[in-house]
Amino acid sequence: MKTSLETLEGLKRSLTVDVSIDLYNEKVNKVLKTMASQVSIDGFRKGKVPIAMVKKRFGDNAKSDAVNEIVNETLVDALTEAKVTPAARPSLAKVDSEGKTNFSYTVEFEVFPELKLADFSKLTVDQIEVDITKADEDRTLSGLQEQLIEFKEVKRKSKEGDQVSVDFVGTIEGETFEGGEAKDFKLVLGKGTMIPGFEEALTDVATGKEVELDVSFPDDYHATHLAGKPVKFNITIKAVSSPKEPKLDAAFAKKFGEDNMDALLVSMKEQMRTEIDGRIEQLNKDALFNVLAEANKFDVPQGSIDAEARNLLEEMQERMQQQGQTAPADMPASIFNEEAERRVKLGLMINQVSSDNKMTVNMEQIDARIKEMSESYGENAQQMVDYYNEDLTRKSSVELMIVEKMVQDLILDKAKIKKVKKKFTEITEKA
Repeated sequence: MKTSLETLEGLKRSLTVDVSIDLYNEKVNKVLKTMASQVSIDGFRKGKVPIAMVKKRFGDNAKSDAVNEIVNETLVDALTEAKVTPAARPSLAKVDSEGKTNFSYTVEFEVFPELKLADFSKLTVDQIEVDITKADEDRTLSGLQEQLIEFKEVKRKSKEGDQVSVDFVGTIEGETFEGGEAKDFKLVLGKGTMIPGFEEALTDVATGKEVELDVSFPDDYHATHLAGKPVKFNITIKAVSSPKEPKLDAAFAKKFGEDNMDALLVSMKEQMRTEIDGRIEQLNKDALFNVLAEANKFDVPQGSIDAEARNLLEEMQERMQQQGQTAPADMPASIFNEEAERRVKLGLMINQVSSDNKMTVNMEQIDARIKEMSESYGENAQQMVDYYNEDLTRKSSVELMIVEKMVQDLILDKAKIKKVKKKFTEITEKA
């Protein structure tokens, strides 16, 4: 076997493999003999068809099968001989079976780039820090109170903070639209959950009042087929209810699983810290890897980008399905190409750093990480641990998480760190 590697544009490569023409002819004859024992042709019993006739009828198929066999049997060794590793399965580009002594085939593929990463000590990375204030704690406690607010129907006109129950019908150009009609719909005035103008029209009105409202959907409305369109609502006020906040006492605490307010406050503060630390960790990781990506410019295989874009499309479709939505059937994966390219680049850089620094992960580290992750699942913690233990291949994703954190810590240890103070609400309100 003889190989010849050629560099094409960018990361594309072409590999030509030469083998003996005798091997090719043997493969063709073998396929023809197999066909002769299986095919049925008028005038001949099954298995008794002459090879010459089989060759005439099915010769092209036999040649194609022979080529596939040779490629499958020789390609791995040919790539090893040429000292090249494809980023994805090579595609057959050319076959030459007309030579007197040699049979050759050519495959084309992309390779991963050779990386030489920028000096980490020259990177400057923003890292967020957050102090939780008394005002943040009071605001969170008020949020808990709000969850248990009870509404009692009143006979006065509505005001901000009240809950109103309404029937409404929305029309665009005289036609109702999906989601534009509801009965006994409840909303709290002042929360801003409806499009601009809707809640304002329901303020300072009494039960039984009918309201006609002409507004427009915002230009950036999430349902793009409605964005920017004018809509007419016919609304009937069926009830106005005033809020009653619960007292901050033991009964209140027990509704959140604690015996008293002191225990609830401790639990609440711990949860706030855990939540904000999780978000900060993700933001800081993103900041670090964005700086790393900016400092290292290189091309990546288009095939890898396409594959990752398909993964992102499938993830989005699955999320929409879980939320009861239907993703457009004709949505192309290419809309995710920018994010897909970013992810592929980060993956390559993380692999390079871990390889350069001979990073390894043992099973004890993986099990410890799984246990740590399971703690956020409360009484279902063991169920999560069992999920990973039932199929050891699932632990590979945890291993990647650990390696990623090791890479992150190594870079942060060498880079210049710029501490950025943020308010608790700046982080939580972005979620």
